[in-house]
Amino acid sequence: MGSDFEDVVELHYAGLYRFALSLTRQESEACDLTQQTFYIWAQKGGQIRDETKIKAWLFTTLHREFLGRQKKVTRFPHLDLETAEGELPEMPPAAEQSFDTQAVLEALQRIEPGFRAAVALFYLEECSHPEIARILEIPLGTVKSRISRGVAHLQKLLLTAKREDRTKP
Repeated sequence: MGSDFEDVVELHYAGLYRFALSLTRQESEACDLTQQTFYIWAQKGGQIRDETKIKAWLFTTLHREFLGRQKKVTRFPHLDLETAEGELPEMPPAAEQSFDTQAVLEALQRIEPGFRAAVALFYLEECSHPEIARILEIPLGTVKSRISRGVAHLQKLLLTAKREDRTKP
């Protein structure tokens, strides 16, 4: 398990840490969560026979650890996309906007954790909708809804910040 463990750490550490940081917003907590995830992998990772499932298993484990550490977990209703369609925000036509990466990452930290996790996994870690559903243990329709709402909230925060920057002397 020595080199296999090291290979898994080398391959997935950066992505897991970024995901943990997006959830916790604190470097020390992100480090702890990432370390705990690999500790659990060292104990139980040998049970996984299909190597293609390692990434999803690691992200799922990290997310579970994050939820277990939170004192209050905000629960979102599990709605199918079709039933939640009326609640989804209107998406403006794609405007030609440019935001620097730092501004986007800072705005991402200000959206609700459930939305932040889905958006971070989709855009930063390039996970598919089904992978996100497995990692966050929520229905596929809820994943799509959270990404849509999270992006809408992110856009609103970025546009507000951009307007405020323009009005500053």
